[in-house]
Amino acid sequence: MSGTRETKRRMEYALGYLGLGLFAEAAAELEGIAAEEQLLPLVRLVRVDLHLAKKQWKKAVVVAGELARSHPQLENAWIGWAYALRELQRVEEARAVLVAAEPHHGKTSAVLHYNLACYDSLLGALQSARTRLTKAFRIDAQFKTAAREDPDLAALRAAGDVG
Repeated sequence: MSGTRETKRRMEYALGYLGLGLFAEAAAELEGIAAEEQLLPLVRLVRVDLHLAKKQWKKAVVVAGELARSHPQLENAWIGWAYALRELQRVEEARAVLVAAEPHHGKTSAVLHYNLACYDSLLGALQSARTRLTKAFRIDAQFKTAAREDPDLAALRAAGDVG
């Protein structure tokens, strides 16, 4: 993690507050970070987490999109960007974001494939959704539990494809 010790402490506190649902406190910690460190990638990533937690989808799209383009190695920037687009009902765009992230994270990211399965299912591309879900399960079998109830995968479940 880059930045001063103070910045690191404030980011840890902000994440802790987010975990507790204390959004104003998390925002205050982020605002307390020195101006010259506000644009550090990991500070911006915590800001994305705050926007997502507060359901500020449009803000999340802007910040996460800029971050993913400038620092493609940050998987959570891509995931957050796509998720915010999906919440705005812009599913095709969300899918395109994760397809663009695939060269960077496709071999190791179960959540990328799981979310692509969801988007494909919503778009009616069930064969692609099945393939993506299989990849997600292969990387992290814990996604099987979520898949059984995820409303985005209803079309796959209706087809008998989620076990």
